Amino acid sequence: MNARGVVFVHSSPTAVCPHVEWAISGVLGTKVSLHWTPQAAVQGQLRAECTWNGPAGSGGAIAGALRAWSMLRFEVTEEPTPGVDGERFCHVPNLGLWSGRTSANGDIVVAEDQLRTLMASSTPAQIPGRLHDLLGTAWDEALEPFRLAGDGAPVTWLHQVG
Repeated sequence: MNARGVVFVHSSPTAVCPHVEWAISGVLGTKVSLHWTPQAAVQGQLRAECTWNGPAGSGGAIAGALRAWSMLRFEVTEEPTPGVDGERFCHVPNLGLWSGRTSANGDIVVAEDQLRTLMASSTPAQIPGRLHDLLGTAWDEALEPFRLAGDGAPVTWLHQVG
């Protein structure tokens, strides 16, 4: 089953950019060359984004590969396919990697088992904070300035070969 999604590298040091391309290339099995532009939110950092096509689960594999560089800020999305939920992965240096399931319109979906675990292991006062964790609120807040700084940036289209 083929899936598709988007990789947003919100900030990367110049020296790490080739490694990002190699990591995505390794997952998709095709050479990736991204168009890097300055990241206005952080001086000296670059940003890039690309769409991708590949087998279901490629979004998680891309996020796992990019996670090797802890200084990166990135998001990887994978759209839902028949029988497979969509996913979004976010990485922020001081927060680490977060992932969540997504609905057809891109909303984060909190599953029944996650809610049951939260209710069983939380005091009433802890529930709001733990819901924010499940929804990735801290990651969204940390990435929003970087998303806004990328408005109007070029997008690279990638396709898996073979």
